[in-house]
Amino acid sequence: MFAGETDQVAASRPIAIARVAIGFAQGLALYGLNEWEKHGLAENIPSPLFCACAMLILFLPVVVLGGLRTLRPRTLIVWGAVTAIVVAGLGAYHGTIAIPDASTEHWPGPPLVIFTAIGLFIAHHLVAGADADRRWIAGYGRYFDQTWKDGVRLALAVLFVGALWLLLWLGGALFDLIGVKWVGETIQKPWFAFPATTTFFALAIHLTDVRASLVRGIRTVALTLLSWLLPVMAVIGAGFLIALPFTGLSLLWDTKSAAGILLSAAAALIVLLNAAYQEGEAEDHPPVALKWAGRVTGVIITPLVAIAAYGLALRIGQYGLTPDRIYGVACTLVAVIYAVGYAASVFWPGPWLKRLEVTNVVTAHVVVAVLLALFSPIANPSRLSVNDQVARLDRGAVTPAKFDYLFLRFEAGKPGMDALKALAARKTGPHAAEIAKRATSALARKARYGEATTSVVERKELVAVAGGGVLPPGFLEQTWKSFEDPLQNCETGRQCDAVVADLDGDTAPEVVVFAMGDRRVYRQDKGVWSRIGTLSGSYCDKDGAALKAGQFAVNADPKPLADVVVAGRRLRVVPDTDKCPDGAAGEAVVVSEIKPPPPETR
Repeated sequence: MFAGETDQVAASRPIAIARVAIGFAQGLALYGLNEWEKHGLAENIPSPLFCACAMLILFLPVVVLGGLRTLRPRTLIVWGAVTAIVVAGLGAYHGTIAIPDASTEHWPGPPLVIFTAIGLFIAHHLVAGADADRRWIAGYGRYFDQTWKDGVRLALAVLFVGALWLLLWLGGALFDLIGVKWVGETIQKPWFAFPATTTFFALAIHLTDVRASLVRGIRTVALTLLSWLLPVMAVIGAGFLIALPFTGLSLLWDTKSAAGILLSAAAALIVLLNAAYQEGEAEDHPPVALKWAGRVTGVIITPLVAIAAYGLALRIGQYGLTPDRIYGVACTLVAVIYAVGYAASVFWPGPWLKRLEVTNVVTAHVVVAVLLALFSPIANPSRLSVNDQVARLDRGAVTPAKFDYLFLRFEAGKPGMDALKALAARKTGPHAAEIAKRATSALARKARYGEATTSVVERKELVAVAGGGVLPPGFLEQTWKSFEDPLQNCETGRQCDAVVADLDGDTAPEVVVFAMGDRRVYRQDKGVWSRIGTLSGSYCDKDGAALKAGQFAVNADPKPLADVVVAGRRLRVVPDTDKCPDGAAGEAVVVSEIKPPPPETR
């Protein structure tokens, strides 16, 4: 260790104590909040207050840990206060729109936690850069140095905590070998796990701070390795765009995830291009190969984002808004800014891709603003989705039979529940009675999947019989247990398919239900339907289209059950083997006495 670094470590001891204390206090607070919720005490306070406290405990200590030694005290106090107000406000608002009967209603949801972490990371470094340069917009070199360095520090801290828990688990296993159980049991206790995790995370943040030169060295190696992946990804992206005119867009849309894959590819190109660019063009940096790969990347990002935006627009036009699609719109908006800025930087006169710096800084501010809008009343995805879906129902874009009432019930939070109650109380307007009936049925559901609907009319609309036939009497009317219900994986807007045919040669039909990833075979015995097996082979997305087109057959010689042929594929019936044989249910089983073997003769 150099003398300068030794002095720096000695001078930072008060900061180290403060950081460890903050981490320990955060762990204790999380443990207390967990116990509060675990023992039902959270029921005594409003969900918004509990969620606001959770967000404060999760994020404010991390901001303070990162701001010590980096921000001036006055700036840290102001920035900490702003952070506290924002995260508490986001948590409180999340608590007001949480699904009322969800088991985790008090805790912030994963999207809120993940995107708040991303937004705070970006905003923190905008503030830190401005504070260091003493101006509202810092130099690009300052942003680059602090952001990438702290990104590496966070990654190392996470690895450090992961290694800690691996060693703790190993230690518990070692003591368990000699019969000392309390060590392994202790490390699993929340009162130990929470403080240990947060304290060692804070310690890792401090150690990587005082060893900044080592962190920069790791960052340089990581950026160098990433930068040489840029030509590979540039070739892949260019090859994809060249091949696309020959394949057409229909194959993309068939995947039903084209927009997400295209945006992910664009994001990978953006990260790799920044790894190659670093602080800009310098003597002998970057090499010529990376410069040309960067120029190609700056151009091909635009068509990738454009195709993703087009596909997302088509999907929204067909099926309306959902929270996932709104997140997709937000990602597309950010990607468009990157694409336009990077394409302009390729053709802008001057140093290599110099305008990329302006694009990165502008987009960072846009990302923070977009995230604040998404998780606040400004553009809450649940509220926007509910309003759009109900509007589609009102104007006839979707029929009452195909409208997804269960989306409002289980996936749209409190705005969805409020809208569903309004639909259930509807008395005027087109199809008011049918809408009210279906909404009331959805309100009575306790789970989106695995629970049979109570209305035979609704159940009939969840399945389409291949060849235009009808389901046998009693199949839909029977009261099924939730885990045995043949339609448990069917839903409005995505019907299951069924084949009605005699598979065992007794002239009575069996029913095969084709659901996503599941194809069950049912038989009626003494007036009661039950599952007797499943079809072999993998589920294919095109099975539904083949069945609707009548491309199925049943072989004429059942042994013991006929095979079902769908689109030329022969699917064998695999009987259930975990059921009791006829007449054996509930019978006692006599087990003969097992005598020990005779002693071994030596």
